[in-house]
Amino acid sequence: MLKQSLSLNPLKWGACALLLGAVGASPAWAQQDYPQKMIRIIVPFTAGGSSDVQARMLADHLGKFYQQTVVVENRPGAGGHIGGKAVADAPADGYTLMLGSIGLHATYSIYPKLTYNPGTDLKVVTVLAEMPHVVVATPSLPVTDLKQLVAEARKNPNAINFGSAGVGSSVHMIGELFKLTANAPITHVPYKGSSAAMNDLMGGQIQLMFENPPTTLSQIRAGKLKALAVTGSTRSPALPEVPTAIEAGIPAFQATSWTTIAVGAKVPDALADKLNADIRKVVATPEFQKGLLDLGMTPVAGTREAANKFIATEKARWEKVIQKSQLIAE
Repeated sequence: MLKQSLSLNPLKWGACALLLGAVGASPAWAQQDYPQKMIRIIVPFTAGGSSDVQARMLADHLGKFYQQTVVVENRPGAGGHIGGKAVADAPADGYTLMLGSIGLHATYSIYPKLTYNPGTDLKVVTVLAEMPHVVVATPSLPVTDLKQLVAEARKNPNAINFGSAGVGSSVHMIGELFKLTANAPITHVPYKGSSAAMNDLMGGQIQLMFENPPTTLSQIRAGKLKALAVTGSTRSPALPEVPTAIEAGIPAFQATSWTTIAVGAKVPDALADKLNADIRKVVATPEFQKGLLDLGMTPVAGTREAANKFIATEKARWEKVIQKSQLIAE
């Protein structure tokens, strides 16, 4: 009887087959097999900077975790927004990630002519790491601490040039915070990435940077740059001899930068959740944690909800600096 009923209802079985096929093709089902091809991590800054270092660490560990190729692609320019736009426009399949930053998520109002909206066109998967910055100067600058830097800046207004990874980058914004809180008139010189600015700092074309630890530690330890202060609330384990801005008597000059992993906004939430869970597993490994800590960075890798709350708070904070400093990119 069963055999006969099957033969008498081919349309019903055809409908069942179509239904099963639809279930098999659904995003939730397909995500079980992710990834099936190469993954790109776009770094919206030049090679050699802090974002690039973190992206390459993650690419190496994530590639091993997935048993799949993960490549890093540098797309610098416009304070990171050339890379950000590329991620926003990428196919919504989860194979294009971005190493995001303050500039991509919290200070993009500096760029009023952007052709995309980072706040709505990008989806944050997790905050990857957080770190204080280091105030570094060329040996020829006649200062040895933050108080002397303030005095020198007031004595010779705008004669001290500080470089950054671009307008709106954390390296720029922390410099602007210093100008405001210390009443120190110094001049901003933007570059397309921290590595380019560091080259000019080493060459004496600029005198100062408010840089991430990973790109400064070797030069500080070699005596090629002077570390004047760190911008965190406590001393950095990577630079225990360098005082904080609080210790230097400028308590309002306190800030950290942070990085994210983000995707385009159209990537399904379920896939973003999978990426979040997988990246958190990678970051939790002792090897990855040690890699970040050795570079002066603190691993974060929390939930997507926690990341979005954190970024909202940071955006509100940096918007005040933007408004007070009247910062607008051409």
